[in-house]
Amino acid sequence: MGGGVWVATRAEQRNCSRHTVLSYRDTWRMFLRFVAERRHRSVSALALADLTADDVLAFLKYVETQRRTSIGTRNCRLAAIRSFFRYVADHEPLAAMQCAAVLRIPTKKGPRTEPEHLDCEEVAAILRQPDRSTPEGQRDQALLAFLYNTGARIQEALSLCPSNIRLVSPAQVKLFGKGRKERICPVWPETAALLAALLKRQPRPDHEPLFINRYGQPLGAAGVRFKLAQYVQAAGKELPSLRKKRVHPHTFRHTAGVQLVAAEVDVTVIRSFLGHVRLDTTNHYARANIETKRRALEKVDRSTRPGSPPRWRRNPDLLTWLDSL
Repeated sequence: MGGGVWVATRAEQRNCSRHTVLSYRDTWRMFLRFVAERRHRSVSALALADLTADDVLAFLKYVETQRRTSIGTRNCRLAAIRSFFRYVADHEPLAAMQCAAVLRIPTKKGPRTEPEHLDCEEVAAILRQPDRSTPEGQRDQALLAFLYNTGARIQEALSLCPSNIRLVSPAQVKLFGKGRKERICPVWPETAALLAALLKRQPRPDHEPLFINRYGQPLGAAGVRFKLAQYVQAAGKELPSLRKKRVHPHTFRHTAGVQLVAAEVDVTVIRSFLGHVRLDTTNHYARANIETKRRALEKVDRSTRPGSPPRWRRNPDLLTWLDSL
């Protein structure tokens, strides 16, 4: 079906990041296996004509209902499939109608929920959990503190190399975000001290990832999520509010954004700090911060506020008597 040619061509022409290539690869692995099972044949026996719009719709329903992925992930899977069929439409005119049917499948709208974030006590409780007497605990505390300090995406943090860290004052790090966009983030002296201690205990080559597992290999996002879940569970024993929250690495990014808004930092500065492409994304954090809303409401002229309720509303005996009439 020319899938390998498509991946190589698109990656070269669009200069796609490694993460985009892997995302497309994973989508097509799942999609081809799904269609092969649906048609009771091997993946190698599939032809282009077997990949219909009905198959794509069934696959999207499968990833949502059985794999329980979010609507956002569902739309990312569809984007990867659409990209392939746009390529086919340009290179195989006889498949134009088949491709058009797939390309007409719309993205799905989902509820726009407020980003869940942590308060200062919850962050502190989680950061107290790693055992700093062990190399693993020292690494985990440095990583979690770094995520909170910089608001970095998990892959940005896991790709951090010593060559991109400046530990002397003013301490800062260079991060590479989506689309290979580069940004500089300042770090607190406390975070710089944790990174310095980690490098001293576990030296790393300048261009190799700083955060590694027990086997000396780069730490993966799945490993971080697993360890974080353990720390959150432990912290929940001393802070019950954590038991009601779903905390994942990206929660620290949301927390950084919300707390910067609460500190009344200019939204364009927050956008640059977090590496957002659109200002709308940054404004999402402003909507999530109830304390900022409360402070804004307190600034409203008191003379315009409603007065006290009428006296009769405060007399339960009177209301009872009126109800009895």
